[in-house]
Amino acid sequence: MSTSVAMAESVARIKREKIRMKRAKIMFTALVLLAAFLGFSQVSRALVADAVEQKPQVATQTAVFAGGCFWCMEAEFDQTKGVTDVLSGFMGGAAENAKYYDVASGETGHVEVVEVKFDPAVVTYEDLLKIFWSNVDPTDAEGQFCDKGSQYAAGIFYFGDAQKEAAEKSLQVIEEKIGQKVVTFIREALVFYPAEEYHQEYYKKNKLQYTLYKKGCGRAKRLEEVWGEKDAPAAQPAETSAE
Repeated sequence: MSTSVAMAESVARIKREKIRMKRAKIMFTALVLLAAFLGFSQVSRALVADAVEQKPQVATQTAVFAGGCFWCMEAEFDQTKGVTDVLSGFMGGAAENAKYYDVASGETGHVEVVEVKFDPAVVTYEDLLKIFWSNVDPTDAEGQFCDKGSQYAAGIFYFGDAQKEAAEKSLQVIEEKIGQKVVTFIREALVFYPAEEYHQEYYKKNKLQYTLYKKGCGRAKRLEEVWGEKDAPAAQPAETSAE
């Protein structure tokens, strides 16, 4: 083999080795960057998760109101700013459980209610009382609107002395305002039994049926007769909720 050929082969080997080492270096750098990225992602997720866990929880309070059909009462409170959750259900009976058709019979002693969870820093209990009064007929001792029976009575179930005092004070104000005896009850809260799932957010899930029922029951007409547009207790402005 000539000297020139041997030198050419030697140069070629050196070039191939440089290319191999360059590729190896690139692969190594890529692996280091990938490992760093994955590690950063895991750290980021951990930091985010930790931040979520440490995020202060809203200190909500609970209010319970009875205003006849719980579909209609839920619709009023559900769209109120500061209200975090509303559930339709039952309260006040002696039975250890409550189902819709049992309560509707009027034999269990329960009343249709809505359980309202709210942030007192945004909406006060007194604000909720105003919404309650503006959606009931406080002179009806037989029920509410077209729904008659003790299971449809209007009332306030209170938690603690502060709510009791606020409720009683609001009743006195309403009595003076309308100049009639208010028959709406005020009682200490008992066990709350959520209604069946199909009753929850009924006004959203069954808009047509809800609208027909509310109109047919004469609710709006009677409320206007009791309160009028200008005389109704001022309610907290409602937020527009996504349907």
